[in-house]
Amino acid sequence: MLSVAVFSGIIAYLELNHLKLAETTYIKNMGMMHNLLGFVISLLLVFRTNTSYDRWWEGRRMLGGLVNVSRNFAIRVNALKLAKSDNDFFKYAISKYAFALKEHLREKQYFGKDSILIEIDGGKHIPNQVASSIAAKLFELQREGKITSEQLIILNADTTQFTEVCGACERIKNTPIPYSYSAFIKKFIFVYVLTLPIGWVFSLGYFVVAIVPFILYVLASLELIAEEIENPFGSDANDLPVDEICDNIAKQVGEILG
Repeated sequence: MLSVAVFSGIIAYLELNHLKLAETTYIKNMGMMHNLLGFVISLLLVFRTNTSYDRWWEGRRMLGGLVNVSRNFAIRVNALKLAKSDNDFFKYAISKYAFALKEHLREKQYFGKDSILIEIDGGKHIPNQVASSIAAKLFELQREGKITSEQLIILNADTTQFTEVCGACERIKNTPIPYSYSAFIKKFIFVYVLTLPIGWVFSLGYFVVAIVPFILYVLASLELIAEEIENPFGSDANDLPVDEICDNIAKQVGEILG
C-alpha cells in the first residue's frame, strides 16, 4: 500500500506539473474504463468470496454432523448395557476418530500417546483404521451374542456415517479453487490499481495518493479473505474451531459412556 501511494504521488506530480495531459481526451476518458472494469472485478470477487465461504460453511456442517453422529452412537452403545471393557473401547474409539480426522485433514500423522486399545499403522489412513476397528468390534460383539443382528445393523449405520463425514471433509480439502482463477484475480487487481492514478488524477489531484491505496486495501483484502477461508480445517484464526469441536466430542462421549 505504501508503494502504491508513492507510485500514485509520482504519477500525479508528473501529469499535473510536467506532462500536462489534462486536455488529452483519451487519458481523461480512462475513468470510463475503470468504471467498467470495477463492475467486472466486483463480480469476480463476489463469486470468489461466496465460493470460499460455501466451502467454510460446508466444512462446519460436516463437523457438526460428526458431533451428532458421535453422540448418537455413544447413546446407542450406552443403552446396550455392555461390559465396562466394551464401553471403554467405544468411549476411546469414538473420541479418537474425531482427533484422527483432525490430524488427517491437517496432513499430520500424530495420533496420540495413548493409542493402546486400537492398533494404528501411522503410514496408512488413520481415520479408516479407527472406523474399521469400531466395525470389527461390533461384529465381534454380535458373534459373542452380546448384541443382536438388528442392533448390529443400526450401530453399523452410524459407523458408515463416520466415513461419510471423513469423505466430505476430504473433498473440501483436496478440491481447492483453481489456481488459474485465483492468479487471474490477483493480476487483475494489480493492473487495475496501478492504472487508477493515471485516469483519476485530473479529477482528484493529489488525493489519489490516499484514495488508490485504500481501493487496493479493499480489493486485496477480499481476495485474501477468500484465500484464507477456502481450507477451513487448519489452525489459523479464521479457520474452523476443529480442536474445540474434538475436545467437546471427547467430553460428551465420556459423559455418556461414563
